[in-house]
Parts: sequence; C-alpha cells; structure tokens
Amino acid sequence: MNDVRIALIHYPVLGKDGKIVSSAVTNLDIHDIARTARSYGIKKYYVVTNLPAQQAVVRAVLDYWVEGSGKEYNISRTEALQLVELKSYLEDVIDTIKQETGKKPLLFFTSAKKRPRSISYEEGARIIRETDRPVLILFGTSWGMPQEILDMCDYVLEPVRANSDYNHLSVRAAAAIIIDRLIGEEV
Repeated sequence: MNDVRIALIHYPVLGKDGKIVSSAVTNLDIHDIARTARSYGIKKYYVVTNLPAQQAVVRAVLDYWVEGSGKEYNISRTEALQLVELKSYLEDVIDTIKQETGKKPLLFFTSAKKRPRSISYEEGARIIRETDRPVLILFGTSWGMPQEILDMCDYVLEPVRANSDYNHLSVRAAAAIIIDRLIGEEV
C-alpha cells in the first residue's frame, strides 16, 4: 500500500453557528481511529489541536498507552496508539510529511455534506493506488471543516450517506467506513 496518513482536525473547524472554533478532543476518537488506522496499514494518524489543554489530553492518553503501564496491559492498543502524532495545525502536518518524504501530500477532504467536484470512493481508491505522493485524508470534528481547508485540498470525497434523511455519523465511525472504502483489503 502507498503512504497513506490521516488527520483528525480540531482546529479550524466550524461551530454550530458556522463560525471557526476549536473542538474538544475525545478519548474515544484517539483510541478508535488509531485502531482503525492500525488495522488498515495507515502510516500515521495526526491529531490536530491548537489548544494546550486539549494537547495535554492527547499527551496523557499517549503517555499511558505508549510509554506507561497501559503498554503492559494491552499491547494491541499500544501498537495502534504508536501511530498517533500530535500537531497544533494542519500546516504542521503537511510540513512534517514534506520533510519526511520530500513530497507534498495529496489532500483528501471529507464531509457529511455534498460538495461540488466530489469524487467517488472508487476514484479515490484508484488515485491512492496510482500516486507516487503521500496521501493525507482529513477528517473534521464539530460541524465540519471550513472553506479554507477545502481550498487546500486536491480532492473532495463524496459523503458516506449523502442521500440519507439522517446524516450525522460520529467521526470515528465515518473514518472507519471511509478508510475501508478507500483501502479495503489492500493491506
């Protein structure tokens, strides 16, 4: 599989009123998305938050499971959480990938809303298989990612349930479904 990475964005994201906010990190999102990432051979899972108190939450989880007594309790959880890297801003993630690979990553935008120029999961999977660049799939929290992030992206994926009368999956559920649709059994 190619170099595929994911990022869970907590800033900038949209609040219910459509304004830019920072959202809270949840323990479940750190754990569950890391487990999905490990299961599908994702190279790195970036948790992006600009708030020091929220960064402390991420560090506490990682300290316990990667360096602390959680490592002896459940090595499978440790393996998954070793993929997590904390970053303050999306630009920091992109810079890190450029430094590590020498290439700018292809950015995939995800959303529960239908967007112009969306591509299918089949097309996204084909692009991931065929590119020689690293791939970064972005997942938003709160009420989604703002236009400024959309404008940075190379591709926009179609919503998981675009035609449903209820379209409000948890980000950890959406991430698992999207990763499966894009990567499947390729690992």
